[in-house]
Amino acid sequence: MACSKSDFICHIFEFTKEMYIKIISCLSLDMQKKRASFPIKSWADDDKPREKLLHKGRSVLSDAELLAILIGTGSRDESAVSLAKRILKSANNNLSVLGKISVRQLMQFKGIGEAKAVAIAAALEVGRRRREDQDIKLTKISGSEDVYVVLQPILGELEHEEFWILYLNNANTILHKSQLSKGGITGTLVDSRLVLKKALELGAVSLILAHNHPSGILKPSEADKKITAKLQTAAQALDIKVLDHLIITEKAFFSFADHQIL
Repeated sequence: MACSKSDFICHIFEFTKEMYIKIISCLSLDMQKKRASFPIKSWADDDKPREKLLHKGRSVLSDAELLAILIGTGSRDESAVSLAKRILKSANNNLSVLGKISVRQLMQFKGIGEAKAVAIAAALEVGRRRREDQDIKLTKISGSEDVYVVLQPILGELEHEEFWILYLNNANTILHKSQLSKGGITGTLVDSRLVLKKALELGAVSLILAHNHPSGILKPSEADKKITAKLQTAAQALDIKVLDHLIITEKAFFSFADHQIL
């Protein structure tokens, strides 16, 4: 069936439009790929992470740009920023998740050697400790939530178990917090003599016990209960109270006192 001249022109116009859009899209994608592979030193100063930090401040940089500064250089195929974005994507763009990735896991990324992986791990650990120092200004304990606020930054993200003690005075103010053991928690690892010796040295009148469950399971085990009873009995002989025992995970906690099993 013959078509009119106007129909033919319309078809040509639509075809040309589609081809134009495809060409522009391809060119845009190609430019993005080239940009990702360009070394950062070839970028405009306003786009360079280090220069942005110096001239505009730290807050304007994205997580990927901050990570790129730690990485320093990328590879022949991608810039440090592109590499940083790929690393962050593997951690769901979550710095807390990234902080749990081991040095060996980081080294699996092309362009990340041991030195860069160690630098990333060290920076994330510094950030965690900074949060611990700045956010944990609370020294007076009025309940289990206060204990969680104090100890979650220390225990919440660990991949192994640790047992900690908080030593308190008459006003329930924290005199000292210390790690008692590291690794699997069993009754043999908890030396009640060391705990009470420290309490007497500090003049503490009460204790709060805490350990983490890397599995995320908050239910106390039989070993947890035995440790609590052991320390409670030993402390009573010196008129020192065990106020609580917390099981801590990244997002939640279980309190023996709140559940009336202390």
